[in-house]
Amino acid sequence: MFDHVSIGVKDINRSRAFYDAALGPLGHRCLSEDKSSLGYGADRVAFWILASEEPVQPNDSSGLHFCFTAPTRGGVDAFHAAALRSGGADNGKPGVRADYDPNYYAAFVKDPDGYRIEVYCGLPA
Repeated sequence: MFDHVSIGVKDINRSRAFYDAALGPLGHRCLSEDKSSLGYGADRVAFWILASEEPVQPNDSSGLHFCFTAPTRGGVDAFHAAALRSGGADNGKPGVRADYDPNYYAAFVKDPDGYRIEVYCGLPA
């Protein structure tokens, strides 16, 4: 359905450090960059980060979040650990969310700008 998504951030260098670390375990890397944008993906850009003087303010009750897929449950764990080491805040430790699905293994963090990020794997243990 979507070709790509973009978010605005205050400090693009801080976001680069976070997303390089957090998305690396999922097989994504920065494929495009200049001083005002970063483009992440595996083989093409699907997630853009744009320098913005007025990014969307975080709001936990808005429902807005971005969910990335992981190839394995270990990828979910590695994402979560890397995200916390690189400036993210825990918003839900890795684990099964049986109320979603018996195989729904996910972790949740907030990036340095407060965006809610989820990583999910639907494979059985």
